[in-house]
Amino acid sequence: MNIKLLVENLEFSYQSVPILSGMCMDVPKGSLVSILGPNGSGKSTFLKCVDRILKPQKGVILIDSEDILSLGRMNLAKKISYVPQSSVRVFPHSVFDVILMGRRPHLGWMGSDYDEDRVWDVIELLGLEDIANHSFNELSGGQQQKVLIARALVQDTELMLLDEPTSNLDIWHQLDVMRIVAELVSRQGITALMAVHDLNMASRYSDRIILMKDGIVHASGMPNEVLTEENIADVYGVKADVHVKEDGIPVIIPYQQIMGGEFKRITVGNGVTVT
Repeated sequence: MNIKLLVENLEFSYQSVPILSGMCMDVPKGSLVSILGPNGSGKSTFLKCVDRILKPQKGVILIDSEDILSLGRMNLAKKISYVPQSSVRVFPHSVFDVILMGRRPHLGWMGSDYDEDRVWDVIELLGLEDIANHSFNELSGGQQQKVLIARALVQDTELMLLDEPTSNLDIWHQLDVMRIVAELVSRQGITALMAVHDLNMASRYSDRIILMKDGIVHASGMPNEVLTEENIADVYGVKADVHVKEDGIPVIIPYQQIMGGEFKRITVGNGVTVT
């Protein structure tokens, strides 16, 4: 197996609060790997350590067998692109110009015709032609997220990190973003590592799942190996039914919180209580 990213014994703390506690993982080249886990499990912190936004106190991160600490910032940006969490963003620029920002690691003193052609290639690939000249600030959340993926794509890296790329999006746009990422992996040969919350989206589109709890990897492997009723209960404190479809993709239906070893009753509307 050709490993794109290898992480060994990674530790990170905010002041005295440990977030990552000896985390280890490997990400195969040309795969879509989803990191799952409850809030505070360290998913976003881990991605920021890989992109060197944060500096871990201990551990090794290798990309293509090369320590990321040995790479200058621009060289790292030629290897790793990063799509941050969805939030209110203010870019007083056109969609084209926002995407062009992704070419910065490759630009000299001036841009070239190739850089602009590369932007148009990605705009066409993601179907953004109709909004290319629109202001980024006028776009919907789903459109903005696609533009930020396009900006990462024009960096021409082989590893793309995505931090909750479907958060705050409706179901249609969630599916659209996941479809785009999956197609980039299968057709462009890139490697994608993303933190997500939706277990069913991750199950449907991921080659591998990494399940985190308390700053370490609790389980990793194929979706049907990781997304089991036992693992979901252990990591999320939730009782769920897991049904494996004919195509091998598990479908997760959570229905009860586990509180101190007991199941908590949940009122779901109209006075209906789930026990």
